[in-house]
Amino acid sequence: MRDLGAGFGYLIKGQRWAVRHGRWFGFGLLPGLITLVLYAGALVGLGHGADDLVDWATPFADDWSSPWLGLLRNTLTVLVFGLGLFLAVITFTAVTLLVGQPFYESLSEQVDRTEGGDVPESGLPLWRELWISARDSVRILVRVGLYSVLLFALGFVPVLGQTVVPVLGFCVTGYFLAEELTAVALQRRGMVLRDRLALLRGRRLLTLGFGVPLGLAFLIPFVAVFLMPGAVAGATLLARDLVAPAEDGDEDDEDDEDDAPTPYTLDKD
Repeated sequence: MRDLGAGFGYLIKGQRWAVRHGRWFGFGLLPGLITLVLYAGALVGLGHGADDLVDWATPFADDWSSPWLGLLRNTLTVLVFGLGLFLAVITFTAVTLLVGQPFYESLSEQVDRTEGGDVPESGLPLWRELWISARDSVRILVRVGLYSVLLFALGFVPVLGQTVVPVLGFCVTGYFLAEELTAVALQRRGMVLRDRLALLRGRRLLTLGFGVPLGLAFLIPFVAVFLMPGAVAGATLLARDLVAPAEDGDEDDEDDEDDAPTPYTLDKD
């Protein structure tokens, strides 16, 4: 359980770093503002069209008597909008990171620089980094989509759907938010998606401690935009400590460096 508190601590440290470095905080706001405008329009459209979508999807209930017709369709409308909000929280980070790749890459490098030690660079051209980020985001969204369908179905189970399922939903949201954010720093360290997921699974509570509070905060309008610079900074601090044992081990085995395999390889596909 201590890892949960430690994960939340990285989130707080990242926000403090952003506040102390005001120029970088302002620099990191721009991608979030752009994405927020796009998502706000999409959610408003979903809010206005959810009723029509549910009516279209449930023609078999047209002849149902009151209150069952209203109960069914109102419940489905809430679930559809809830699913849209859930997907918005998950995809907001991915889209914002894609839009702001050059911004957050520079911010993450600055965090490494201020914290001391090496400042890893991917060595890839920007277009290649964007391609890898977009491809990995799609892979993550496929995983999230599968979880979303499962949780949506479980939402119809009495009691379980109103208690356990929302908690699981926030855990899924937090876990993949943490993956998307730490990817900025870990990609610069040459880690491919498979290795990043394995690294985070090894410290699942730490990952959830960082991502779940952030996911909850992202539900508040406009908060996500202002938290993004600090979230990237905190994720970089988290990534530094997650890979630190491996890096320390490499330093202890300097004599065997030439013979030892590289633990993570840069994604060249």
